[in-house]
Amino acid sequence: MKRILIYTSLFFISFTALSFSQENVEKPTPPAGDALVGDYYGTDVSGAVVNNAVSVEKLEGELKTTKTIEGIAVKGEVTDVCAKKGCWITLKTKDGESFFVKMKDYAFFVPTALKGKNVVLEGNAEKKVTSVEELKHYAKDAKKTKAEIDAIKMPKEEIRFLASGIKVVN
Repeated sequence: MKRILIYTSLFFISFTALSFSQENVEKPTPPAGDALVGDYYGTDVSGAVVNNAVSVEKLEGELKTTKTIEGIAVKGEVTDVCAKKGCWITLKTKDGESFFVKMKDYAFFVPTALKGKNVVLEGNAEKKVTSVEELKHYAKDAKKTKAEIDAIKMPKEEIRFLASGIKVVN
């Protein structure tokens, strides 16, 4: 009786281990697409919002007097896209720094073809200190070299944007 119990237990353990090891786990990739003018990701950004969007520089100026701005639209050029999943982007700023954008509730992703395109973002902006660990994580996502990642030693105060919608514009 003990042998039957032992063999049955071994069978179920082996079966379970094989089942999980055979699972086909796909690596996440950014969505396909050319990111054409008019395309949107997340909620559709209306024409009225597009027309009233402020520049990244104006947003930076407004955030000098307050830490958070809710429900704002910002227009800018995409300088980088998360190559791993399309889960974040950066926009060009006047001084050459990056303006970091994450997707609200991790609800949508963007194609890497968005890089170099002009977009309008709708969402919330805040000034935030980003930890070294988080900065290194994003550098890995951006496929930076090990030397570039290892060079990150200090946290960084930056503007962070939580986008509910992104629309490609002229």
